[in-house]
This record gives sequence, C-alpha cells and structure tokens, in this order.
Amino acid sequence: MVADIDHDPEPLEPELFSAMLTPHRSLSHTQFSVLMAFISVFSFAAGLVFWHMGAWPVFGFFGLDVLLVYWAFKINFRRAKVIEQISVTPSELKVRRVSHRGHVVEWVLNPLWVQLDQKIHAEFGIERLYLVSKGRRVSIASFLGPDEKASFATALQAALNAARRGPIYNPIT
Repeated sequence: MVADIDHDPEPLEPELFSAMLTPHRSLSHTQFSVLMAFISVFSFAAGLVFWHMGAWPVFGFFGLDVLLVYWAFKINFRRAKVIEQISVTPSELKVRRVSHRGHVVEWVLNPLWVQLDQKIHAEFGIERLYLVSKGRRVSIASFLGPDEKASFATALQAALNAARRGPIYNPIT
C-alpha cells in the first residue's frame, strides 16, 4: 500500500512592489455622449444658418467636424486601454505591457542588477523613466505626468533597494 504524501508547494516570494499603470482618460463614455450631442446640435444649427443664407454647400462641412471629433475621441478611448504592470520580488522584476491592440510584451529582469534611469528636464521634472540592466533599456510609465513619475520612481527605487538587501531572517530564539 502506497500512502499519498502531501507536499506543500514552495512558498511564493513576497511581493515588494506591485503597480498597474493605465493612462488617464479624457472623458467617461457618458461625458463623451453628452459632448458629441452638444457638438452635433451646435454644428447642425450653424449649418442651418449657412443654408438659409444660401451657402448650402457649407452645411456638409459642419457634419465633417462632428465626424472628426468623434474619430479623435474613439482613438483616444482605444489608446487608453494600454496597461503596464510592474512587480518586484526579491528575485525578479517583471514588466508586463499590454498594448491597445492586445499585444503583450513582458520583460523579466534581476532586481539586483537593475538600475532606474531618469531623464530629467530642469523645468518640467522627470520626462522619462528607464529600467537598465545588462545592456537592455526598458521605458516604463511613459504616459504618467512628471509628478506621478516622481512618486512612482521613488516607490520603485525603494522596492529595488529592498530586493538588494535580501530576505530578512528572523533568528529563532
């Protein structure tokens, strides 16, 4: 008779840092609908004024501006679907980026060798953040504002420093 032995899975490493970054959205879908209704009504009214003045070909151009605004906001909403996930454990730094089209790119780096590089403008603050390791340079948090990048960089650097210190062992007494 063979006894089943339950093996405990290895404990997962503690997560020192985790962030899910998403771009800002300019309007919610409800606000977008209200804006499009307002632009449509205003454009239609302006087109009617030109129609009554005898410049009826201008009426069609007022429909084009509505279509252009609609198209621009649809592109904005689609691009806002980008997600960037960054997590740090004592043994790995993982960056996972999902594009607006659903393409996934993932980088796994050793936090002991990663340096956080910042491109800083004297007037505007942090313009770019990069993770640099063994010749690889990965741009992160590109859609955040300068203040958000500074806060993010501080938290990420603290997590990298914690990973470099190594695990904390509690002595058994």
